[in-house]
Amino acid sequence: MDSPTTHPIPTSEELKAELLAMPEPPEQPDPIEEPGFEELVTMALRHVRGRRGGDLVSVILVGSSVRRAITTHSDIDLIALVKGQADGHEIVRVADRLADIRYRGHQELEEDLTHSPRLPSLLRKARILFDHENIGAKLIERAHQRFRQGPPPVSINEQIRMKAECFHWLGKARDLADKPATAQYLLAIFFDDAVTAFFRLRGFWITAPTDVLKFIASRDAGLADLAARFLTAATLPERLNFGRDLADTLFKDVPNPARID
Repeated sequence: MDSPTTHPIPTSEELKAELLAMPEPPEQPDPIEEPGFEELVTMALRHVRGRRGGDLVSVILVGSSVRRAITTHSDIDLIALVKGQADGHEIVRVADRLADIRYRGHQELEEDLTHSPRLPSLLRKARILFDHENIGAKLIERAHQRFRQGPPPVSINEQIRMKAECFHWLGKARDLADKPATAQYLLAIFFDDAVTAFFRLRGFWITAPTDVLKFIASRDAGLADLAARFLTAATLPERLNFGRDLADTLFKDVPNPARID
């Protein structure tokens, strides 16, 4: 019968060297000060661990609560990382708030960091609630590194496509001005596309919706003023005109699509 394999007990010096070699985890945001919110977060975490305990590797809190921007209607936004592949989404109620929970395979999510225009910005301010083998901490550290590299570059063809899309919706809204409800809906699509184009053309990471106008104002006061005028226009004709001014300013350096006739 073979004798059991024995492993030498490491010395205190070896243990200290091993600890020093381990990278420091990313700095974590402080607990939320909103009364009662931490208890609701704990309840949401308990739900996730009970639902996916076997293959769960990390649970990460993201969104307005981590940014200290909690309002009455703020959700508890969680990303639950699991082994293997997963792309699930559930919304549950925790007392008087909603918990928005997305389930993702941790390796798949790390791969998405390379090309996502939103994920690095979202994760770099995240807070880890549960972590197995530092998988969540390593992901957030990778998000910090990816954020410092800047967003993915936008090709000239993609710039032209974004410009064409925005002017398409703007033109359709003007064509249907005799149907105000439809025109206003199309203008909402136009503005959403224009905001995305601003971040991508200027090389900025896309920020949270509640911070968009403040961010644009900090980088381009003139464009932010046009956006505000567009959003608060009293009449459809005024909104159409401000939309055109906004698009002309935003895409002034982007060429029009090539003619083939």
